Amino acid sequence: MSTAINNHALPRPSFNFGPTGIAFTLIVLSSAYLTAAVTWRQGALFLVGAGAGMVLYHAAFGFTSSWRALIAERRGDGLRAQMLMLALTCAIFLPVLARGEIFGQPVRGAVAPVGWSVIVGAFLFGVGMQLGGGCASGTLYTVGGGSARMLATLAAFIAGSVIGARHMPFWESVPALQPISLLSRLGLVKGLAASLLLFAAIALLSLLVERRPAASLRVAPENGSPWLRGPWPLAAGALGLTAVNVATLSLSGRPWGITSAFALWGSKGLATLGMNVASWPYWQLPSNAAALKASILTDVTSVMDFGIILGALMAAGLAGRFAPLWNVPLRAVLAAIFGGLMLGYGSRIAYGCNIGAYFSGIASSSVHGWLWFAAAFAGNVLGTRMRPFFGLRV
Repeated sequence: MSTAINNHALPRPSFNFGPTGIAFTLIVLSSAYLTAAVTWRQGALFLVGAGAGMVLYHAAFGFTSSWRALIAERRGDGLRAQMLMLALTCAIFLPVLARGEIFGQPVRGAVAPVGWSVIVGAFLFGVGMQLGGGCASGTLYTVGGGSARMLATLAAFIAGSVIGARHMPFWESVPALQPISLLSRLGLVKGLAASLLLFAAIALLSLLVERRPAASLRVAPENGSPWLRGPWPLAAGALGLTAVNVATLSLSGRPWGITSAFALWGSKGLATLGMNVASWPYWQLPSNAAALKASILTDVTSVMDFGIILGALMAAGLAGRFAPLWNVPLRAVLAAIFGGLMLGYGSRIAYGCNIGAYFSGIASSSVHGWLWFAAAFAGNVLGTRMRPFFGLRV
């Protein structure tokens, strides 16, 4: 997501009618097919994913670029937008999770063990964010937006996820605390209050470390509606992603995630080539075994990921910014591959990525989400320092 903030910085041409029309057609047809062939919820979740792709692209809501801006330039506006997103989502999630259902749909939070696998995995993911050029959501939306380099990141991301799935027995054997939920430990009122205080403290700290008020790198659209063509304010992006996660919880019964689908895609590919991935302990868990046997179109995370790519493609077309560049320097491709492998491996052993562990985990009041945030941010510090070795701008 390293180039996300600059997506709207150059004068833009008129709409890219081809990509816009193709994306819109595929979104409508895919949603209709999923509704008919799977369930109406699956069709709706695909549309939620497409909406996420549009929000991420138009708001240039970069986890990677925001953290690098704070590390390298002491600009904290992106991190504060993330704290707003987390606060809004947490305020909606916790009462729903405490009740255990929403609109008759049973729900559960994204709560995972707290241990070394989270620390190591999140740190690797953080380094990979800066080398690969994006996080999990950033990789998908920049691929949809036409980034050729991010195709290499995505391919390596999938490969790293498969390797991480293969190594899960080792990481699960490493000593760790059982999942800790502030909601379960403190109750609704105290758990929510503690979470909101932490968000406020981080936002305040980002203000204190800023050298000067953050200058906006966003420019107004030259013509047309900014809501169709972008860029959107960061606050609008925070609101949009809050809506995405709440809709995901309401429709699927669990928070938004991205990277479990990558392990599934890669493992299905290996199975097609004759490898017995079903014998791996990771794929012998009942829910994972069922996903491996079933069609990818029945997997909520996969369907939403496809939606993100198409939503970003439509957003790029509407913005007149869909123009893939295939002449990518070798060092940048190597960084994408190394970074993608770390992203995939790290997200698998850390029980999630910037969406599944950081966003959804913290919004579910899981302590593992906060541990993930700290370790991933430390990894971003190292990754930012490593970028010049690969010819990447800081």
